[in-house]
This record gives sequence, structure tokens and C-alpha cells, in this order.
Amino acid sequence: MKVPRRIVKIDENKCNGCGLCIPSCIEGALKIVDGKAKLVSEVYCDGLGACLGECPQGAITIEERVAEEFDEEAAKTHLEERKEKPTVSAVFPKSALGHWPIQLRLVNPKAPYFEDANLIVVADCVPFAYANFHQDFLKEKSIVIGCPKLDDVQFYEEKLAEIFRQSQIKSITVVNMEVPCCNGLHYIVKKAVERSGKNISVEQVIIRIKGERKQ
Repeated sequence: MKVPRRIVKIDENKCNGCGLCIPSCIEGALKIVDGKAKLVSEVYCDGLGACLGECPQGAITIEERVAEEFDEEAAKTHLEERKEKPTVSAVFPKSALGHWPIQLRLVNPKAPYFEDANLIVVADCVPFAYANFHQDFLKEKSIVIGCPKLDDVQFYEEKLAEIFRQSQIKSITVVNMEVPCCNGLHYIVKKAVERSGKNISVEQVIIRIKGERKQ
């Protein structure tokens, strides 16, 4: 039965889905749905507002409105059912890395994973800045990584040229950060292709320092 009473109200524009409110509700009336805190059911909320002080965004308030009456027994049953549900382990994305090593200094130019490969040459800061690196760039590709600022540029050029000479590389994608020193990786790869005498297409992708893809 619906009656006028105090009940939790959640401002979804303020809620950031942190979940700090969830443990404070002993009735289990709250849960995170699609990244936002939600009231599971009106009958589970007693309207006392134990969750208010836990929200760092100030997204939870108490309002007076017509709502289903609080049902203490239903809340207890709900909590017991939650306890009985098996815990599901976190699902981690599968790595798209197909070979090891990947550091340009360490790879063998004659390694079989370079033969007929779509090669990705990556500045070593990129996977930390670009969150979806494995899915968007690494899947079904061979990879070498390095830093054109801190490492030996001449060595990189010679090593890459040898890889290109030894294997039938199908394509090369250079992925580097937008900072000027990192752009040198694209230049190194182009020079290495020239030295190898091969005709291999080279694409460049630039990642902004905040993690967005520039091009």
C-alpha cells in the first residue's frame, strides 16, 4: 500500500556510481545499475537516511512523497537472498598479446611472429595512456615497443630495417603520443623501411596525453 512518507531520492546527475552508499544501507535498498545508484524497491527503504552521509557527491537526499510502505520482513528476506547468491568472480579482458618479447632491443629480427605480419610499432607510453589498446590496436598484430627519446635512435632504425628485410611484413602501424619527441618514432620507421628496400605501407596514429585518439 502506498502512503505519504519519507524515502530516499537519488540525483542521477550528481551520482558518479562510486558505490560508497551501498554498504551503509543495512536493508540492501540500494545497488549500482548502469553506473548509477538506484533504489532497488521502495519497500526496502526505511527512509532514515543512513546512506546520506556516505555520498561524496551529495546525490542522496530524503524526500516526503507517496511511496510503498517500508516492509521490514521483505527487506530481511531480500538481504538473505542476496547472501545466498554465489559470488561471481571479476571477468578480466583477455590479452591480445600474441608473442614475447616485445621490446625492440630484445626481439629477434628472424622471429617467426614477424613473417606475414601486420606489425604495430608502439611508443611505450601509449598502452598506459590509451585504455583500450589491446582491443583497438594489438588484436591479431605483432608488436615492438620503444622510446625514441630515451633509447638509441640509430639502433632502432637498424633493428627495424633488419626485421623488414628478414620478413614479409604486410603493413606497419606506428602508434605514438602527441608530444614532439614521440613523433620521432614515425620518422625512424619510415627511414627503416627505406633502408630495408621494401615497399611497406606505414600508417601513423597519434594518441593525446589524456588518452584520446587524435587521428
